[in-house]
Parts: sequence; structure tokens; C-alpha cells
Amino acid sequence: MILSLASFTSFTSWPTGLAVLAYVVASAWPARTASENTHQDRPVWAALCLGWLAQALAILLDTVAFDGPTLHARFGFAPALSVTTWLVLAVYAIENRRLGLPSVRRALALLAAITVALAWLFPGQTHPQNVPPLAPLHWLTGFASYGLIGAALLHAALLRHAEKQLRAKPVSGQIPHPGSSGGQALGMPLLRLESLTLRFVGAGFVMLSLTLVLGALFAKPWRWDHKTIFSVLSWLVFAVLLIGRARFGWRGRQAVRWLVAGSALLLLAYVGSRFVLEVVLHRATSA
Repeated sequence: MILSLASFTSFTSWPTGLAVLAYVVASAWPARTASENTHQDRPVWAALCLGWLAQALAILLDTVAFDGPTLHARFGFAPALSVTTWLVLAVYAIENRRLGLPSVRRALALLAAITVALAWLFPGQTHPQNVPPLAPLHWLTGFASYGLIGAALLHAALLRHAEKQLRAKPVSGQIPHPGSSGGQALGMPLLRLESLTLRFVGAGFVMLSLTLVLGALFAKPWRWDHKTIFSVLSWLVFAVLLIGRARFGWRGRQAVRWLVAGSALLLLAYVGSRFVLEVVLHRATSA
């Protein structure tokens, strides 16, 4: 169910506005150096931290319905996207000390601002209070799988950027970027960056597996709907990727293709199906 703008109070809307404003500032802030670890870039990191904290509060207010005598869950495709960008930004902040890229910061901040606004405009439907005990854990593992796979995609994009950086011929008179030789780019060895990408895939695969198992346990009866089919297909793609990596040493573009394919299926599983139901068909369904 899509709630109208008038249904939101100022208490629930101000964290969204603050998060969007902070992320827009972080996205528009000019890059002073190749790395954002200097005191000159403290304002941009302050804006990112402020936006991240405000987004956390906005997610809480958008997904927990406070109306009525008891609390109950309310979410849909847009909150799922907001949670994903929130988790990916946390990973980026941790990795930034070695992978500081202003262009990545700008893209992620802008994407986070968009998803926060979408979650405010389309908070989803309110779910019944008499849900099975395992349902909240099922939702949490599902959101975690989205965030971890999103982090894997971020590292895959950085990996492709690093590979292009290593293959690019230096311009005459240009000083090479530190760490751009010897199998190293972006301040991290290429193999280490590739390993991190696959670790996030493995962690996301574990969370997705738990999500499917928990969904099968509390779903009565089990339904082979679009969400289930796309989730299982994405699980199979990630399983093939991890097996191919372990048994056949899949690397580089081959691994990234499988990652992108599995991520697209996972996006269609919940976000895609809920977008069609909530926005296109205006139909209320269970999670």
C-alpha cells in the first residue's frame, strides 16, 4: 500500500529530509585530492556520517508503524533499497581508507539520497501483527543479503576500475598514481580486492540461504510466486559462481558477469516484484 504524503507527520519526515540534504552535500562536495583522508575533506565525511545516521532513523520510522496500540512492521520495495544503500555506504566508509575514490563517494551518496526519498514516498504496506515468530528474522536476513551483495557489486566495480587503471598507458609527463604498479591499484593489491569481492558474495549467499530456509519454514502454504522463483534462481547463480571460483578458479570478468546476473535476479525477486505490486498494480500482498 502506498501512503500519501499527507499521512506523514513532521516527526517522521524530518530524518528523511536531513538525510537527503546531507547526502546531496556529500555528493556535490568537490574532491580536493585523490584520497579523502585529509583534514580538508572532514566536512564531506561529516555530511556522510550525518546522512547515514539520519537514514538509519528514517528507515526505522518508515518500516515500524507507530500508529495503533502496538508496533507492527511496514515495508516494501523502497525500504529494501534504502537498507541496501545504507549497508553499502557503511562498507564503503570502512574500506575508504584504502580505496578512497571521490567518484564512488558521489555516486553512492546520490544513490542513497534517492533511495531515502523513495522509502519516504513509498513506505510499503503494513503487515499483520500476528506474523509467525520467524518472520522478522526472515526479513532481516533478506535485507542483509541485499546489503552484502550490494557491497560485492561495489567491490566488483572498484576491481574493474583498478584493472583499467593498471592497463592504461601513463600519459607523458604524468606521475603514476601511488600503488598503481606491481599488481596493485587503489591502494590495495588486486588479488586482495578480488578476494574481498568474493567474500561478500559468500556472506550474501549464506544470508540468502537462511532467508529461503526461514521463508520455507514460516510460509504456510509454500508458494512458487515471482519472488520465490527469482530468489531461487539468484541462489543458484551465486552457488555456481562460488563453486566455479573454488573448483575452476573463476576470476575477473567471468566472475563479475555471474555476480551481476545473480544480483539482477535478486533485485527482481523482492524489489522488482514488490514494485510491480505496490506501484503498478496497487495491490496489497503479504511479504
